[in-house]
Amino acid sequence: MPPAQRNTRAASLRLLFFARRIIHDPVRLSSTLPAALLCLFVLHVPAQQPQSDEEKKRLFLKAREEITTIPYTPPPTTAPASKPKPRPKAAEIPPTPHPTPAPAIKTTSEPQPTPRATPLPVTVPKPVPGFTPAPPRPNIVVHVDSVALPDEDREPPPKQQSVWSRLFGSGGGGTYNYLTASVRRAIDRASVRKGRWRYIVVHNSGTRQGNAAAFEHYHRYVRRMQNGLAYHFVIGNGTSTKAGAVEIGDRWHRQIQGGHVHSDYLNNIAIGICLVGDFNVSQPGKAQLSALEELIEYLRRRVGSIQSQSAVVRAHREINPPQWPTDCPGSEFPYRWLHSKF
Repeated sequence: MPPAQRNTRAASLRLLFFARRIIHDPVRLSSTLPAALLCLFVLHVPAQQPQSDEEKKRLFLKAREEITTIPYTPPPTTAPASKPKPRPKAAEIPPTPHPTPAPAIKTTSEPQPTPRATPLPVTVPKPVPGFTPAPPRPNIVVHVDSVALPDEDREPPPKQQSVWSRLFGSGGGGTYNYLTASVRRAIDRASVRKGRWRYIVVHNSGTRQGNAAAFEHYHRYVRRMQNGLAYHFVIGNGTSTKAGAVEIGDRWHRQIQGGHVHSDYLNNIAIGICLVGDFNVSQPGKAQLSALEELIEYLRRRVGSIQSQSAVVRAHREINPPQWPTDCPGSEFPYRWLHSKF
């Protein structure tokens, strides 16, 4: 007997035995009658007969006809994996040459970056005989604003020249070809304290062109200097301003320290004059030197003397502290002319 029929017959016998027990008990009969009827209905349904071999064969052939084939795609061919080469010893590894990078091709459609200036060679300045700068005192910063000073603390402006002196240059410093009357009046209006300025330092801008406004923007917004233009005066070279034109900076009007020397002590007692130009390439023009001479002579009289000695005139590299050497105002600047004049 097949296993399915054997299981069905056993279930029928158990159901009949159970029905026989509950027939004699009315209470149990009322509670189990629905379940018994359901079981009889299930047993009445004929069990599915197992499929014959012919039926299985017919269903297999029908399923095979309904199968849809997928075209075969061969996998990509890959090179056979080569065996790893033995790692050479450290002594056998040749040095790896560093290839030289190819220069980038620049197109004219994009803005080109501004080339940086080549750093200039640093030369240690030679000591000047007979000149001993005062010892630097860092951490001492003195700011003197443009407030009205008492008469005894203020240096009086130079006396006005007579007509004869202005025409023939006798007495009072002679005539002025570059130091105009408006510039002299602006110099005189500053409240100069007696004994404040002891040095006058000459610089070069290191650029081929420029003026006080350009250097003011660079010092204030690029170098982040709070008081802007580091110099007290700027003398043009004929590019951005007229050759020999003297421009006065805000530091002179306010009588505050400069930012042109690498020492707070020297900046507080030294007036900075910047000549526009790169004097490592060319020399300053005659107009610039004449304007520099007139300005220094006028400033010397304006600031007065200390112990019967006028303000000392030096180039930047001659007065900068030795731990910060510089070549300013350049190798082509006429130092002999400066020393012979002042």
